[in-house]
Amino acid sequence: MMFRHPYLLFLLLLLVPLAVWYVLKWRNSNPSLGVSSVSSLKAYRATFKVWMMHFCFMLQLAAAAAVIVALARPQTHDSLRSSSIEGTDIVLALDISSSMLATDIQPNRIEAAKEVASKFVSQRSNDNIGYVVFSGESLSLMPLTTDKAALVNAISSTRTGALNDGTAIGDGIASAINRLVTGQAKSKSIILLTDGTNNAGDVAPSTAAQIARQKGIRIYAIGVGTNGTISITDPYGFSTTTMETKIDEGALTGIAEATGGKYFRATDSRMLRHVFEEIDSLEKSKINVNNFTQTEENFMPWILAALCALCLQFLLRYTLLRRIP
Repeated sequence: MMFRHPYLLFLLLLLVPLAVWYVLKWRNSNPSLGVSSVSSLKAYRATFKVWMMHFCFMLQLAAAAAVIVALARPQTHDSLRSSSIEGTDIVLALDISSSMLATDIQPNRIEAAKEVASKFVSQRSNDNIGYVVFSGESLSLMPLTTDKAALVNAISSTRTGALNDGTAIGDGIASAINRLVTGQAKSKSIILLTDGTNNAGDVAPSTAAQIARQKGIRIYAIGVGTNGTISITDPYGFSTTTMETKIDEGALTGIAEATGGKYFRATDSRMLRHVFEEIDSLEKSKINVNNFTQTEENFMPWILAALCALCLQFLLRYTLLRRIP
């Protein structure tokens, strides 16, 4: 049994001073008479009615206690909960080539990608997520983990220039596959985020996609930014250069469709957020939860007990203990 307002039970402490007051009042209310000897009165004991008067006071205290307990709202809860949660294994593969410093997406492509990726990771509480970066080569930064704080820290600390420059999309996919094959979940997917065309690495993107399909891994490819001449500012803001970029949308679409995934294009921060929101809805963990909760109020028996105590007290007062002025 639980109480809706348990703090009201502290009112029961007020009954203690009431009991002390009654005892002191009873002792001081007896009349006295001076006599030479009480030896002849030793055989006399308190009458039955005296004890009944004490009993009436106890009934009053019991009624007050029952009312306080009823005000605290005693309740019983019946709850049945059965849930089946199946997590998903996901690896985020992020392009960190120098072109990701382009400012066509504010503040730049890589910072915008890191922001939405971190938010995506934080919302996937039931999944194992890994993290791979690539440019001219690939590097696995985080294995599959449920430690979302460590994963977000790894994403936020990612910088361009850590690897040889270039765009090795196939190598990035291959590194992500190596992480996913160790996972235990039935659903496995790669979120590939890049802004260019494969021009480096040892594994062709189409070959990596075929391996992913054989392993039952879906690839969600995201093309970030606009095609054409872009401005690139170094991380310290000292110099700005321009370069030509072109996203190979045909290759990225083929990679995604070959594995049962989907290709997305994001040319600004708003679209990038919407892409991750859509992927989040496509790759939701399967949760089957049946909840049954029933709350039953149990204050009525205490109210009835208080009424019975008061009725019995009044009955004794006006019958057996009735006083005639």
